[in-house]
Amino acid sequence: MTVTETAAERLLRIGEVARGAGVSVRAVRYYEQQGLLVAERSPSGQRLYRQDAVPLVRFFQQMFAAGLTSRRIAELLPCWDTGHTDTEQRAMLRAERDRIQAKVDDLQAALDRLDEIIAITDTHP
Repeated sequence: MTVTETAAERLLRIGEVARGAGVSVRAVRYYEQQGLLVAERSPSGQRLYRQDAVPLVRFFQQMFAAGLTSRRIAELLPCWDTGHTDTEQRAMLRAERDRIQAKVDDLQAALDRLDEIIAITDTHP
């Protein structure tokens, strides 16, 4: 889709989105290929993104870091966009939250053990 930039919303080029989100241009292209992000095109063919692309890409990064797949993230997008969910979406959100919380709990246990070892080794030269 080719667009012209309106005064109401300045569109961002791919490099601006990447810098703003702290990711590579390649990552932004990947999100577009996965159907997670939509680019419009300038008359010269450059990718242009809405202002909300930066927080959206940060969200993708967080979800990937938490172990979600691009398919699962795509399932979350309607919830992000509208703020509304159906019963199935809420169940999926809760299941992902529970999975992530279990991961956090495991990491906290590992951190606690490391703190114990550090405390022991601090008392012995």
